[in-house]
Amino acid sequence: MLFNFIAFFQQINVEEKIKNAPDNNYQIGVIIGTYLPFVLLAALAYFIYYKAKNRKDLED
Repeated sequence: MLFNFIAFFQQINVEEKIKNAPDNNYQIGVIIGTYLPFVLLAALAYFIYYKAKNRKDLED
């Protein structure tokens, strides 16, 4: 319930922002700001997976 409430306020219409953009630099900023959190999250997940996979104290 709480997640749905938060997600409702975080919805961003990227296409509308780009359409109403004052110039190209704003469009680039919107694209970077939209995709950067997902890229960072994927990189963090891979780093945690890599570290967990290569732990030396779990030798069989």
